[in-house]
Amino acid sequence: MNLLAEHHLQETSAAFYIPNFISEDEEQYLLRKIEDSPKQKWKTLNNRRLQLWGGEILQKNILFRQDLPPFLNDFPDVLGRLRGLGAFNQSLHKGPNHVILNEYHPGQGIMPHEDGPSYHPVVATISLGSHTVFHYYRYNQDKHNLSVDPGSTRMGRSVDPEPLSSLFLEPRSVVVTTGELYRTHLHGIDETETDTFTGDGLLLLPNGSHSRIVNRHMIKDETALRIIESGGTVERTTRYSLTCRDVEKVASGRVAGVINRT
Repeated sequence: MNLLAEHHLQETSAAFYIPNFISEDEEQYLLRKIEDSPKQKWKTLNNRRLQLWGGEILQKNILFRQDLPPFLNDFPDVLGRLRGLGAFNQSLHKGPNHVILNEYHPGQGIMPHEDGPSYHPVVATISLGSHTVFHYYRYNQDKHNLSVDPGSTRMGRSVDPEPLSSLFLEPRSVVVTTGELYRTHLHGIDETETDTFTGDGLLLLPNGSHSRIVNRHMIKDETALRIIESGGTVERTTRYSLTCRDVEKVASGRVAGVINRT
């Protein structure tokens, strides 16, 4: 991961943030491709909609492959760039073979969760169209502290509601999560239309507490950075995320026309 070293977030164990991972023209090209995709490709959930690119993961964490959209390996060659970073050097296929496209409108997010055992413990998330604030969470240390929250995982273990760390993800950026931060922690996005900062890099959370933006020294958007440091509000617009991972178990051959069930 030598190419990632300069992008390491010092206050996290194994996360990397790269602003302007793609250009504005490349972002617009990807957004046009997403906009032009057939409606039947979308799966609608309660709080967002998504597409699965590269196939569907079924029983025993096996990927039944479909071809990835050509532009991911052509222009702007997003997956090639991720391979070039070295983030997936230790994964079986040396690069992502599965991408989830998520669409988030203002007010939409995703509760703290793990990505699960299907993937090699590296995930690269590219943001398009809008910023968001991305939180890492940890489980409560008391193993007997069980939760009935439907968002909880790991046999009912409760999640500490205070983020371990928070990142401001700019459009066109990528965040790479690896190692123990991937294996033993959770991540999520608050369901809010705006992100309010009270100065000195502090984000006001929905519960009234604060979390510091750990990558603020890496942010390139001068307007957003000024608000994060001095206080103010940044409005979210529609954001698309490309969540890129390597599914290690792959069925032989490809399955055409798989219906998304996950």
